[in-house]
Amino acid sequence: MTSIETGGNLLILVAAIVGLGVFSQLLSARFRVPSIIFLLTAGVLLGPEGIGKWLPTAAEAIVGPGDVPGWIATMDPFVTQETFGPALSTIVGLSVAIIVFEGAFHLKIDKIREAPSAVLRLTTIGAAIALLGTAASVRFFLDANWDISLLIGALLVATGPTVITPILKVVPVRDRVAAALETEGIVNDVTAAILAIVLFEAMVVDGESLNYLQLFAERLGTGLLVGLVVAAVIWAVLQYVDISPDDAPRNARLLTLAGAIIAFGVADSIFHEAGVAAAATAGLILGNANLPYEKEIEAFKGDITLLVLSFVFITLAALLNFDQLFALGLGGLAVVAVVMFVLRPLLVFLSTRGDRFTVREMLFMSFVGPRGIIPASVATLFAIRLQNEGNQASADLLVGTVFLVILVTVVLEGGFARQIAEKLDVIPMRVLIIGGGRVGRSLAERLEARGENVVIIEEDLATLEALRNEGFTARRGDGTDVDVLREAGAENAKTVVAATGDDDANLLVAQLAKSNFDVENVIARANNPSNASAFEDLGVETISAAESTAWAIDNQIERPALSNWMSELGRSGDVQEIEITDDALVGKQIVDIGGDLPNGVLIALVSRNGTSEVPTPDVELQRGDHITLIGRSEAVSEAIERYGEPV
Repeated sequence: MTSIETGGNLLILVAAIVGLGVFSQLLSARFRVPSIIFLLTAGVLLGPEGIGKWLPTAAEAIVGPGDVPGWIATMDPFVTQETFGPALSTIVGLSVAIIVFEGAFHLKIDKIREAPSAVLRLTTIGAAIALLGTAASVRFFLDANWDISLLIGALLVATGPTVITPILKVVPVRDRVAAALETEGIVNDVTAAILAIVLFEAMVVDGESLNYLQLFAERLGTGLLVGLVVAAVIWAVLQYVDISPDDAPRNARLLTLAGAIIAFGVADSIFHEAGVAAAATAGLILGNANLPYEKEIEAFKGDITLLVLSFVFITLAALLNFDQLFALGLGGLAVVAVVMFVLRPLLVFLSTRGDRFTVREMLFMSFVGPRGIIPASVATLFAIRLQNEGNQASADLLVGTVFLVILVTVVLEGGFARQIAEKLDVIPMRVLIIGGGRVGRSLAERLEARGENVVIIEEDLATLEALRNEGFTARRGDGTDVDVLREAGAENAKTVVAATGDDDANLLVAQLAKSNFDVENVIARANNPSNASAFEDLGVETISAAESTAWAIDNQIERPALSNWMSELGRSGDVQEIEITDDALVGKQIVDIGGDLPNGVLIALVSRNGTSEVPTPDVELQRGDHITLIGRSEAVSEAIERYGEPV
């Protein structure tokens, strides 16, 4: 085959990989499943175990050996290690640099502050548990030596933004849960890659006198320094140099992308795997530096990263040899089970204790720890070096174990992440509260106690710090700014509450939430009673601070028992209204279903044709009726799960 033919085939193959990658992203968006599942499937189809292997055999079985078209009968695997030759390691390295840079660029310091102690423990205590526990299970179940066991343990520490971010796009959990998972993935990606290369170098040279701490510090320190320098240069250029008045946003995008690649290349040329730390450092600094054209840079990098991620995942999956997986047998499955069901829950519960995480959120984080691109790419590069040195057995064990864990965790934890979240009920309603004063803070406390995902927008720095110290998710900014609302999640919010002490600001916030973001439920606080009617005339649901206070005092005077109980709503008690749509309830009397309700719940009202009444036992329910449930929060939630969604 001539070089022209080889180049043509490679071009077609690259085009096919990119096309399948984009198609996988579209499928992911359509079916709300992380794209990695489709990318892995596409990679397997293009590899030695895919179409090239099975299509000729299947064709023979269908039409007979003599009738199979020649191009099918002689079909070869599409992607092998020889396809890209020595350039594979460079391609994978640069791709990982772009992916890690993009993930770190999106990691805002404000996000890390939402769960600082949990993040610190996940990336230290949690990482240590994952490394040592995985190494011990590989040693015990696969009878491997400690060198290869520790190497596999180091690689499988990393969850990574390439698998966590797609999951969080389809599972909108609380901000503090997302922040902990994203930060864990990015930090552990870097440290796991560096630690793995240190262990690998020690394993290859077989030197007991190697100073592991020195090797680790050299690579991490080099990466931090190079990343800092590159980020400082890019920031200075974007801030102080006119990089072309005609097309500054485009040049800013290109300069930032070039910075990621330069940081990786310079650091990696000094020490292997220092480039990953350099790319992550540069991305984290630039992402929090308030760069000009930041939105354009983020959009551009996101598109580039999707293409690169698709290419690398499909290519690495195509190189997978299933014989390496099957050779692990039950021992390999035992390692996967320990990683998923023992180590991950253990490290999550130890790392998140004492923070504002609920037990359900801890369980969700325990069940969502898929491994991603860093273990896959680094393990592939290590395996190539081991094969070149004649150590085929170690290469097979390394790649087989790492890819088995990746495949199982991605398919089970990635593919069923949304179902797991729904079962654990950790996908909350997002509520934006503009104004973190006494009213906003009290409301946030009550909503969070009920399990809602509350984000407070506050402009005053001292108030903001106080909110964060108390564990609230708070963003600094002017709530009347559309960009601030968007960044806080107004596009996905179900409720926006304007609770500042300025009526003009509250009215503007309410109007922006309705007109710009089409929020379902918008409520404004009216500090001046005379403004309440004006707000309502403009279509804004309004709560008058004065009238609400008077109403509460009146209830305390006339109905103290009810008033005291109402103050517990959202804590120990709850009131919810549901519509009768279930055929099992239509035609039944109140007395028939009262005994089936969870203990601690009563049917307080039945609403029909615009009127509501306290029902007698013989009231017969009709389709479309609304019933109001009152009782303990847990019991009301159980009744709603049994009979229908709240109205």
